[in-house]
Amino acid sequence: LILIFKEVFEMLLQRSSVCPSACATHQHASNSSILAPTRPITGSAIHAHLASTSDIRQASLIRNLNTHRATAAPSLSLSKPSMLCRAAATADGIQEDYRLRDPKDVRVLVVGCTGYIGKFVTKELARRGYNVVAFTREQAGIKGKMGKEDIKEEFEGIDVRFGNVMDVESLKSVAFKDKVDVVVSCLASRTGGIKDSQMIDYQATKNCLDVARSCGSSHFVLLSAICVQKPELEFQRAKLRLENDLKAATDITHSIVRPTAFFKSVAGQVQLIKDGAPFVMFGDGTLAACKPISEANLASFIADCVVQRDKINQVLPIGGPGKAYTARDQAEILFRLTGKPQNYFPVPVALMDGIIGILDFLAKFFPEQMEDAAEFGRIGRYYAVESMLVWDPVRQQYLPDATPSYGDETLEAFFAKAVKEGLKGQELGDQAVFGVNEE
Repeated sequence: LILIFKEVFEMLLQRSSVCPSACATHQHASNSSILAPTRPITGSAIHAHLASTSDIRQASLIRNLNTHRATAAPSLSLSKPSMLCRAAATADGIQEDYRLRDPKDVRVLVVGCTGYIGKFVTKELARRGYNVVAFTREQAGIKGKMGKEDIKEEFEGIDVRFGNVMDVESLKSVAFKDKVDVVVSCLASRTGGIKDSQMIDYQATKNCLDVARSCGSSHFVLLSAICVQKPELEFQRAKLRLENDLKAATDITHSIVRPTAFFKSVAGQVQLIKDGAPFVMFGDGTLAACKPISEANLASFIADCVVQRDKINQVLPIGGPGKAYTARDQAEILFRLTGKPQNYFPVPVALMDGIIGILDFLAKFFPEQMEDAAEFGRIGRYYAVESMLVWDPVRQQYLPDATPSYGDETLEAFFAKAVKEGLKGQELGDQAVFGVNEE
């Protein structure tokens, strides 16, 4: 019975328009006087519309994300920073602005470099000429199938170092053995499970932040997720907790990037539609919307955060170009591109509520086996009813026009390529069900 409920839920989740990786799987010792003042983001998606009162209010929502900054930094959990890290700071504790240097003289450490977004971020930073350090486990990638030689080949010409983000000493002695100017964290739990979320989305990322601070790094770029605006899931709470720690750290600047859905998150039904299956959607397919962004465009935006001053100490929601798409919108594009007749299979949200209730009940008696299953149920329901857009807490609604757009790769162009060439590079890995688009 337990397996049946899990399989039914997983099938529905896999074939929904947005899978759990949609929102981010689903990232020193400088004087505080040189920190840039907090400013709202200045993306073209906002500035193009500031003429109207409505759009001014929408822009203020993003500005409000960036007005709170704690006055005191939390104490570091590192009891004895290494001599190597202590030597990283200058004698008077004041560092020059690394942004004034040539990119080749700026060392950028990327953690989570073998993940879906991390790969593109690492390569984009290297393309821009930065001295990139890619820190990873010896077995990485989907289901750990990449070994050391595979990883080195993937990042040819990049300084690849092997270690463990859960081990502070490994971080200090390997990742930070040379002075690191900027840390870019693309770490994310692969499944969104309860323990995995706390271990990766919070603790592993916190380890990187702590060591970065103790070793005198100047800036920390965090890949978070837009869904932390309404934290109802364990991985969202873990990410938000880390965001708050980062904002409270007055000895290092930050850029917190909150993307909407990734392209792979809405690609789960491409092959199924090509094969003539119906498009599975929750309700009438208009309950939630998102502005998906390509991995390359998001990597470019994250690389911008390394150097652009208007992104210092900012929370930066970001989506791809074009309109916000509902599941119904996505289905219509796929049916048009494949030439298949429109065929829908609506799933009542109440069905998911019932499944979650049963899994929660079973988790009381079989916690180790069922707690994560119940959490996966909550993840599925969240994406069935919550949009990946900027949230207005006053009006209690999502605002597509207030969600900044970036890049030039559209969802329709991605779908067209996927229909023609397949989904290589968009593998779901641990989020795949029944082997669909797994690897």
